[in-house]
Amino acid sequence: MKKILFAALLMGAATAPALANLQLAQKYSCTACHAVDKKIVGPAYKDVAKKYAGQKGAEAMLMAKVKNGGSGVWGPIPMTPHPNIPDADLRALVKWVLSQK
Repeated sequence: MKKILFAALLMGAATAPALANLQLAQKYSCTACHAVDKKIVGPAYKDVAKKYAGQKGAEAMLMAKVKNGGSGVWGPIPMTPHPNIPDADLRALVKWVLSQK
């Protein structure tokens, strides 16, 4: 019985970070313009991950882009700045986006 409970706890812990980061994206209204697997206003998270896969400094660059806003990389519609997202949450969001496949 203890082994089953332990295995269930481990499985829940393994999926919690991915869900938590989707919840952060929802909390900060990122999902109003982005989805994991399809373009809405901005690019799909999977497309962002693919574009920046293996690029040195991608995490810091994307954190700055989210915080300060930007335009021209994915088309003419600018991304509004999000200066109020705490750095810890922003880092978790960017890491999560870059992990999408």
